[in-house]
Amino acid sequence: MSAGNVTLAIAGRNYTIACGPGEEEHIARLGASIDAKLATLDSLTGQSPERILLYASLLLADELHEAKAGTGSSDANAEALENLADRMEALARRLETGAAST
Repeated sequence: MSAGNVTLAIAGRNYTIACGPGEEEHIARLGASIDAKLATLDSLTGQSPERILLYASLLLADELHEAKAGTGSSDANAEALENLADRMEALARRLETGAAST
């Protein structure tokens, strides 16, 4: 199995991300979700890619925290959110690595 690539447009910048076979659509949806979250912020103009990723991480971490607090005893929901957070962290690492190499 070979890895695929997805180009994400986040906060007006394009990032090409490597992913596993069949993950392209999922990664593209995650990127679109991040871009939509960041579009609600007016203060991103002129910010570095690293700072934009920091904002995105904080927004997603806040959502995860709120979701965990609201799920009560729903272990399945908490586990799904943890898995999503892990994937987002992996995506952020990929974006950081790509930004550092350009």
